[in-house]
Amino acid sequence: MRHSTHYCAIPDAPHLACRGRRRDAAARQDYRRIQTPSGTKTVNIQTPASIAAPQASTLQRPTREEAEAAVRTLLLWAGDDPNREGLVDTPARVARAYEEFFGGYATDPVELLARSFEETDGYDEMVVLRDIRLESHCEHHLVPIIGRAHIAYIPDGRVVGISKLARVLEAYAKRLQIQEKLTAQVANTIETVLKPKGVAVVIEAQHQCMTTRGIHKPGVSMVTSRMLGAFRDDPSTRREFLAMIGSPRLGAEG
Repeated sequence: MRHSTHYCAIPDAPHLACRGRRRDAAARQDYRRIQTPSGTKTVNIQTPASIAAPQASTLQRPTREEAEAAVRTLLLWAGDDPNREGLVDTPARVARAYEEFFGGYATDPVELLARSFEETDGYDEMVVLRDIRLESHCEHHLVPIIGRAHIAYIPDGRVVGISKLARVLEAYAKRLQIQEKLTAQVANTIETVLKPKGVAVVIEAQHQCMTTRGIHKPGVSMVTSRMLGAFRDDPSTRREFLAMIGSPRLGAEG
């Protein structure tokens, strides 16, 4: 697997350096107080501009009827008849699909990680979830991003239910995205809420904005990574993680 690691000079900021967005990323911080088993904590979590920006609250969400009317307009603009039998129910179907595709806007990733467990018998090695199915949508063309993610962290006294790691990924993936931002959001959230010794996130995905349109290069994968704490500071820890996500999968033999 070809691996590319990007480092950012700003602590705790999303990895948008390659796009020249350090200043924007640092500004998009949302401070929240959450109740945890050990008491009330204030957490600092990067959120999409649509939520964090003050002006976002002035935007009124369209009604379902308005959304369906917009789909009819696009069908007509594409050159078809939205009133023909095969398309008459399409606007309603698209509205329901969008509720599923972009359900992440209604999910709070901080709350997903708020409950953790101390009964670990001193376990302090890395916890790795690999090959998590990833489905997202490109914010530039509204077409799918399909791939897989690998998430790891090293506990510092507390662990979280493993499904919650996948749910954090899904909460951010089910929003309009670019892969670099998605990778940073997942890693930053885990680090900020769980405060582990280290976090690592690697995402491999194909973008239909370049495989089915534009340059038309099928089979091309994009790989992004975000390494924090021990995974960034200790090369041996980073190598161990990369070896684990690159090793043969269960059931791959025989």
